[in-house]
Amino acid sequence: MSTPLRRPAFVRLWLASLFSETAEWILQVSLPLLVYRLTGSASSTALSMALGLLPVVALSPVAGVLADRLDRRRVLCWVVAAQAVAAVPLLLVRDAGQTGVVLAVVAAQAAAAAVFEPARNALVPTVAGAGNEVAANGLMSVTANLARLAGAGLGGVLLGSGGPAAVLSGYLIALAAAFGLLLGRFGTPVPGARGGSVVRDWAGGLAEIGGNARLRLVGAAVAVMSVAQGMFVVLFVLFVTGVLAGGDGEVGLLRGVQAVGGLAAGAALAAWGRRVAPAKVLGWGGVAMGVVSAVLWNSSHLTTALAVFAGLFAVAGGPAVVVGAGQLATVQAATPSELAGRVLSTVFAGGALCQVAGMQLAAVLAGPLGVVGALDVQAGLFVVAGVVVLYGGRRAEPLRDQRPARDPRRQRRDRRHDPARVAAGLAAGGR
Repeated sequence: MSTPLRRPAFVRLWLASLFSETAEWILQVSLPLLVYRLTGSASSTALSMALGLLPVVALSPVAGVLADRLDRRRVLCWVVAAQAVAAVPLLLVRDAGQTGVVLAVVAAQAAAAAVFEPARNALVPTVAGAGNEVAANGLMSVTANLARLAGAGLGGVLLGSGGPAAVLSGYLIALAAAFGLLLGRFGTPVPGARGGSVVRDWAGGLAEIGGNARLRLVGAAVAVMSVAQGMFVVLFVLFVTGVLAGGDGEVGLLRGVQAVGGLAAGAALAAWGRRVAPAKVLGWGGVAMGVVSAVLWNSSHLTTALAVFAGLFAVAGGPAVVVGAGQLATVQAATPSELAGRVLSTVFAGGALCQVAGMQLAAVLAGPLGVVGALDVQAGLFVVAGVVVLYGGRRAEPLRDQRPARDPRRQRRDRRHDPARVAAGLAAGGR
């Protein structure tokens, strides 16, 4: 079977993702800095970061249904165009009186991303080919890390050199490149739910998760790993500024250097991903992430040298990419294409909620356990989630594309008891 890079539609989606994620990183870095520059308030800056999570939860039902009802390539084009329009108000920002404009742009961009991600990730298996999920997501992680390196650097440079207008210019150029690559057909659109109630269609996605052992397993793993990631977001800054006695520069350096390991891991997944089942990628990635994290945090008992931790954080970027690719590939491989948007959007929304819970847990544990102690809990959660996937996967039902063909008469009889159809009927009857 051909690799994803031999499929022109995948290559176009892959490159479009590079430019769209570069644009996203430009704003992710520059807008919180701009809010802090305008207000001098840490709470306002934190609010700008929280606004990046809330739309993922709020728009989950609509985003998933759109990704399954419509041509996913067109959805991506519409979202990119909407992102460009929504960023134009940055030209109005001059002083603290326009902070609300910046926050509105942050919220609008997060809302657009909440629609973009399910549609793109549901499209990946279609354009990459069956069985290429791990390799395709490995390649996607390569572009994500390249975008992180390029966009994060550009965001700071553009804001410092030309203010919001320069940030907007760089953002629009990257989006224009993504839009151009998304034009044209990506193959035959996958027919999905057409018309009817959004709630009923979304219920079909929920029923698929509830009735699919693989999806229940990966959903539990995503929940635990997202709690750990939420803890990291809070404790990372405390670790660098407190334990390592670093400043803003060191925070940016150590967060950015993780892209180095991410690039290496993404390239390895792209080359050898077809040889490993997606669930094993997720399970072993979680174990590796926990072990590497524990070594990293506890190395502070021996040294606080910046060079040592730059190397450790670079290594940690590898298993982080493996975990992300494993999560996506496992969901994609276990979900029928016509339900992929709804299932993925629900998984993303659950992950966002669990990240918020992890942020709160970090604040609770940092006092009694200390920063390193709380980070050890964070590392342990990754190990637990990885072990659950590795051992639980042995008892989960096989992936759909690996199940033997069944008698057509039995298939017709089974469809009457299909969880998605049952949920749709219940939803229709309750209206």
